[in-house]
Parts: sequence; structure tokens; C-alpha cells
Amino acid sequence: MSKNLTTRSEDYSKWYNELVVKADLAENSGVRGCMVIKPYGYAIWEKMQAELDRMFKETGHQNAYFPLFVPKSMFEAEEKNAEGFAKECAIVTHYRLKNDPDKPGKLMVDPNAKLEEELIVRPTSEAIIWSTYKGWVQSYRDLPLLINQWANVVRWEMRTRLFLRTAEFLWQEGHTAHATREEAVEESEKMMNVYADFAQNFMAIPVVKGLKTETERFAGAEETYCIEALMQDGKALQAGTSHFLGQNFAKAFDVKFANAEGKQEYVWGTSWGVSTRLMGALVMTHSDDQGLVLPPNLAPIQVVIVPIYKTDEQLSEIAAAVSVLTADLRKLNVTVKFDDRTTQKPGFKFAEWELKGVPVRIAVGPKDLENGTFEVARRDILTKEIKEKEGIAIYIKELLEQIQNDLFDKALSYRNNHITEVNDFEEFKQILEDKGGFVSAHWDGTAATEEKIKDMTKATIRCIPLDAKEEVGTCVFTGNPSSKRVLFAKAY
Repeated sequence: MSKNLTTRSEDYSKWYNELVVKADLAENSGVRGCMVIKPYGYAIWEKMQAELDRMFKETGHQNAYFPLFVPKSMFEAEEKNAEGFAKECAIVTHYRLKNDPDKPGKLMVDPNAKLEEELIVRPTSEAIIWSTYKGWVQSYRDLPLLINQWANVVRWEMRTRLFLRTAEFLWQEGHTAHATREEAVEESEKMMNVYADFAQNFMAIPVVKGLKTETERFAGAEETYCIEALMQDGKALQAGTSHFLGQNFAKAFDVKFANAEGKQEYVWGTSWGVSTRLMGALVMTHSDDQGLVLPPNLAPIQVVIVPIYKTDEQLSEIAAAVSVLTADLRKLNVTVKFDDRTTQKPGFKFAEWELKGVPVRIAVGPKDLENGTFEVARRDILTKEIKEKEGIAIYIKELLEQIQNDLFDKALSYRNNHITEVNDFEEFKQILEDKGGFVSAHWDGTAATEEKIKDMTKATIRCIPLDAKEEVGTCVFTGNPSSKRVLFAKAY
């Protein structure tokens, strides 16, 4: 199998695009800016979904589903949110087509089928959900309301890229309502921590937890918590956000409750979400010039077994030995595939599974059967070793755990080596240009400074780290006083 991937050093962007397509994760569709997620890519997304869904339910959340369409007047109710998403909205104005009298065989919009009120195709669901919550919340006994939905959303992006930025994408969005400010803030922080745990323990991606600046904050939120990851090319990627909405949406949609004393109060809200953008993060954090490198905890196939044989009789003998190993691995909750296709040679299969990032490959031939051994190859570091048949299943299980940990440690080492403290703007620009990564620098807290730095360097403030220490300093750009460092980076 010929991979012919552009190398990362040659053209990182081209390498990414080629890899997503050649590894069968996704492809561009016949609809501008929209993607088709292929079965192998969707299998990874399903594993992400399953783990996140479990984590949400363990923290008391329930799944529901809300409409795709939002009446325009409802969408406009919370002004900041509406303004923030206005440029990305797709709008339904008519509900019927009819035959075009001037063009036989073609259809046209029926001018008599204009909607009384235009419908927004949801770019996010706060409006429709909070208008629903008005009917669900009357008393403090109805709170907290902890709801999540798995859905698709549409944001009319002009420049699209598979997984990272598409006009339609899949995501989950949590929307919760609480009796007190403290409970809502606690919820926002809790969900940020859930995302961080998922990124680190399943995706093997280290993240920085922090707060967005007012400029970068979610439209309609009082505070946005985020997790920021660093890709191999030194660019940052926002991997998840959790928003403290205050009472903004409650007031916009008149969501009140009677407290224990019978007094009417507005509820406090949060919303939080991650999307198929995480697929892009997974590809860019671990993969190499040979193809995908998948962390075992999210790999659809953790182990692939390839038989090496010349005769049907040899294949039968190998299959018998493999069936025992496969059963032993499955008892240990390891997902395994025996690639016994007779239409492809072993070399093709090795290249295919390497490209698709299967963490462990086992090769079995007649000599292995004679010697009671298996050839075990690691995808992450491209090494091979011969292992005895005895105890091989336990060894593979432990090896998968080792690979998971090693991938995280490698990404953590890269991330830590690419956080650079600077105190001078010339050095700031030089680090961004030559080294990349996060630049830790003082900022004077003004949107004007933030905007000027962005215009001059294309770097944005990715977050104000939650663990940032109080430190007397001066802004890297203006020289004005500053009390803590923030992280700047060029970003996806």
C-alpha cells in the first residue's frame, strides 16, 4: 500500500489534510464546507462519545434533544449571543419548492411558501433550550437542571478544514440551570475538569486549564473556562469550553423559580461543549509521517493480527492459534482484528494498519507456530520484538497501557518545552516566529493591547491559566503594570 504522505516538515497543513483523507477518517462532501465522516473516523468519534457520555452521567447529567431550528425572534432574545453568532447563521425562509415554468425539470422556491417567521439553523442551542426551561422550572425543587444533548450545529464558515472548521459539525452541548451563582460557577469549573480529564486520560493530550479574556469569551457568558492544547506544529487548539452564563439567558427568557421562602428569583446558567474538532486535535498531537498514531484508549482496533503464509493449510493452522489469542485478548477487553483477507499481501496490510494508527500489530507465520512465539510491533515508536506465546495476552494488555502513558508523556514533554516566558516584545515576536508554542507574557488587561498584538503577530491570548501566580510585572507590549502572565499563541 503506497501512502505517499507529505511530510510534516515539508508542509504541516498539507500533511494533515492528506492524512485525514488517506487514513479513511473523513472527506469533503458535495455540500460546500461540510464533511462526510467515514466509518473508521466515526468509530473513533463513537469511542469519544461513549467515554464523555459516561463521564457526564456520572456527574448527574441526563441527555435530551432539542429542535434544529430556532425562530429568529427567539434567537434575538439574548442580544450578545445573537450578535456573536449573527455572521455564521444559516436561515430558512421558505418551506416548499415547485416546478420552474421557465426551466423544465428544474425546481424553484415557491414564493407563496414564505415562512411567517424565519428560522435559524442552530449555531448553538442556548435560545431554544432556555425558552424550553421556562416551562420546566417553577420552584427551587426543580433545580438543578442538568441537561446535555448530542447534536449537530451549523456555523457558516467561509474557510473550512476537515474536523477543525466545517460548516456543519457534531458536538455535545450541556445546558444547566441552578438556584445560586456559586452552584453555577462550580458546575462550569467541574465540566472544564471533566474535559481536561478526558483529554489527558483518553486522548493522551496534556492541556492548560484557564479563563478566556473578555474579547475571547463566549457571546452571552460572564466567564468562559477553557482547556488549551498544543499541536506538533507549535499552534494552539481550543479543545473544550465551559461557560458561566450568569443570569443573562434566564433574564432574556424569563426563567424564574420560587425559592424556599416563596420569593421569585432568576436561575443561574451554564453551557459547555466539545466537538468533532477533537478529532483534529487527536490527529495533530500524536501522528507522524507514516500516518495516524492513536492512543489505545480511543483506537477502534487496539490490536491487529496479520498472518504470514504461503498455503491454505498454513493459514488454517495460524487461524487456529490466533483464535485462542483473540479470545484471551477479548476477555481482557482488548479490541482485536484478525486480518485474514486473502486479497492483500502482508506488506500491504502492514502499511494499511500503520497508516490507520492501530497501536499494536502482531505478525504470525509458520516459524512462529513452530517456536511458540509472536512478532509484536508498536505503532507509536515503530519497534518490533519476538514474544513467547505464554502470557502474551497479559503482556499485550500491559503494553497498551504503556503506549497510552508514553504518548501522553511525549506530548507533555513537547508542550512543556514549548512554553516560553518572555518580557520583551522583540523576543515575543521572535519566539512566535522561530519556536512557536505558548508564549507566557505579561498583559495590561486591555482589549486594545490584545487586539494590537493580534494584528501584529496573529497571536491571541489563549487563556489566563488558572494556576497563574500573582507576579508584579509590566505588559510585554505597552509596559503598563500587570499582575500575572497569560498564554499567547497562534492557534487553529
